[in-house]
Amino acid sequence: MSPGSEGAAEQRKPLDLVITRVFNAPRHLVFEAWTKAEHVSRWFAPRPLTMSSCKVDFRPGGVFRFVMHAPDGTAYPFEGAFREIVAPARIVFTGTIHEGNATATTLTFAEHDGKTTLTMHQTYTFESDATRGAKQGWTMTLDQLGEHLEEA
Repeated sequence: MSPGSEGAAEQRKPLDLVITRVFNAPRHLVFEAWTKAEHVSRWFAPRPLTMSSCKVDFRPGGVFRFVMHAPDGTAYPFEGAFREIVAPARIVFTGTIHEGNATATTLTFAEHDGKTTLTMHQTYTFESDATRGAKQGWTMTLDQLGEHLEEA
């Protein structure tokens, strides 16, 4: 876990994942990190993956497209659409991961004493290798978000 953050992860059932993380940054900065490709491309990939392509149209109905690459060159594309945006409190998006597994993700942002609690709730259509690794992948990705916020 990155300095300045606290966190807890809970796996409720195979098709439902909730992760809560506290960032030592104001809510508007944490929210903004999700809104533009120049931010997202720096942190939205669990190590050791890197993001080679990142397009973000941040508006309700807008789409995003990412391609992450593993050190062995394997590409992991992810695309989806923003369904709801309530700045700076909530983002809802849907997408498709490996093997056509549909996801729905809700992010909520709450500020208290200059820190932001981010709660990520993601559901999946079916259990797969990708969903079984989602808790670890999201934890690592949110670690990178914490590092990005420290640099901001």
